[in-house]
Amino acid sequence: TYNGSLPGPLIRATVGNRVIVHFVNELDEPTTIHWHGVRVPIEMDGVPGISQPEVKKGESFTYDFIVRDASLYWYHPHVMSAAQVGYGLYGGLLVEDPADGVGVADTTTLVLSDIGFDKNGTLEDSESGGSAGMVFGREGAYVLVNGRTRPTLRARAGAPQRWRIVNMAKSRFFYLDLEGQEFVVIGQDGGFQASPTKADILLVTPGERYDVIVRPTGAPGSTLVLRAMLYNRGYGSIEYRSVEEIMTVALTNDPVVTKVDLPAISREITPPAFAGATPVPMVFTLPPQEAGYSEFRINGVPYWKAKPFRAELGETQFWTVTNDTDWDHPFHLHGYFFMVVDEKGAPLQPMVWKDTVNIPMKATAHILVTFDERPGTWMIHCHILDHAE
Repeated sequence: TYNGSLPGPLIRATVGNRVIVHFVNELDEPTTIHWHGVRVPIEMDGVPGISQPEVKKGESFTYDFIVRDASLYWYHPHVMSAAQVGYGLYGGLLVEDPADGVGVADTTTLVLSDIGFDKNGTLEDSESGGSAGMVFGREGAYVLVNGRTRPTLRARAGAPQRWRIVNMAKSRFFYLDLEGQEFVVIGQDGGFQASPTKADILLVTPGERYDVIVRPTGAPGSTLVLRAMLYNRGYGSIEYRSVEEIMTVALTNDPVVTKVDLPAISREITPPAFAGATPVPMVFTLPPQEAGYSEFRINGVPYWKAKPFRAELGETQFWTVTNDTDWDHPFHLHGYFFMVVDEKGAPLQPMVWKDTVNIPMKATAHILVTFDERPGTWMIHCHILDHAE
């Protein structure tokens, strides 16, 4: 755990704040902290051998950076990340803008995760299932919301609530349904969208964040159930499984709120220029097993044989990312936001800044990314952490 809690403490800051985290490692193994989605200097990115040394047992490290963008982010290790995140090392960083104009008083942060135990009640082996477990991505049997199994959230019927949702599970996708009620999506990874969208069901893949407004409706005193529906991210994700009930919304006995005037939430976003962008092809593959071992590859080679993709400061690149495997991959870029576009470079609507995007099996995503004034070597990886390993 971080500071003895599961999840770790929610760090709150305002845009422009300087965040200083005095980190001490009391584990029996090395670790680091990566600030997922935050535009930090490379020295603060938490990747051993690239941005900082491992923090060994008894050692300390000070993370020190300015938060530049309002949104929900999170932190986790980048040493043995599948095991350490799976065992409980994760927490949230909420950066707020006092002038965001949403105007919803009732707000909460929902950390979605899971954890597994064996029949003796000890944490499951992080390599359980062998090669098959790695190929699929291991999920814990216990689904958690803010560290609890099926907690209850109190709400007044018809009154809007703002939910900031983050998926911190190492492999599990959350396909959320609140008994068919509407989610108004106002933001994602990098803050507000250009305009809101509406959805009856919401897919949140590992590493992603969503900023939504919900108006739970029903009779005062009744309950609603937030469920994780089945989503096909590859073989094993829907076979022999059932829908998970992950949270109860208990409606109070107060009178129903029937009239709500919400402000029009919008954002001016200037997309990266497609003209002149450097084309960068990426293909994800999983070759046939060799000696019983499976190994995901990018552009035909495993990570330890790969040469880094290169970019100049100020350069815009057009990445064509093809998933030629039989499993989805939530694709994460450290340090920078990108924009998902079509094959001709036109932004998907509504425009929104992302740092994690799901690339379904046998599908292709197109991304525009501009590299700003922060040089360094930055990670790209699948946020199914068993795949990343």
